[in-house]
Amino acid sequence: MTLHDEDGGKAQALATELGVSVAADIHDAAAASDLVILAAPYEGNVAVARALSAMLAGKIVVDISNPLNDTYTDLVTAPGTSAAESIKALLPASTKLVKAFNTTFAGTLVPGAVAGQALDVFIAGDDDAAKATVAAFVTTGGLTPIDVGALHRARQLEAMALLGITLQFRLNTGFGTAWRLVKPAA
Repeated sequence: MTLHDEDGGKAQALATELGVSVAADIHDAAAASDLVILAAPYEGNVAVARALSAMLAGKIVVDISNPLNDTYTDLVTAPGTSAAESIKALLPASTKLVKAFNTTFAGTLVPGAVAGQALDVFIAGDDDAAKATVAAFVTTGGLTPIDVGALHRARQLEAMALLGITLQFRLNTGFGTAWRLVKPAA
């Protein structure tokens, strides 16, 4: 695994913790990776997708963004589409885009649980093998992957994330909550 962050110190600290390397720049990171996670705000992920488009051909790309307006009260994408679909349109057809982690708050990822419950990571994408790779990555982190279907389901995941974000402000929970799919007993 290779990491890159605009803040080199932040990337190095995480890389040291995980026992992985740090790429000198974003191009080196993309070139060295089969699985690329775009972990910036929506506009940043769009910019990276444009800048690295050709380099991302044939790779699995995970979009974690939520297309929020400046006040976090609505989505900026047009009805009937999603950030994930917009980013996919910028990439070569061979790129396998997967939506994941957008409903999981960053502060809950380190412990991997909220109130003793492992985090659920909802995954949407059109390529089953790519979703399986992302699901294996999620499982390796001690989290629970939930395949929600095709990439167009990212629309609902992004709306769900918006609701979760607005609830943080309303309930004053400090982004310490998580969505959990509670399944019936077997």
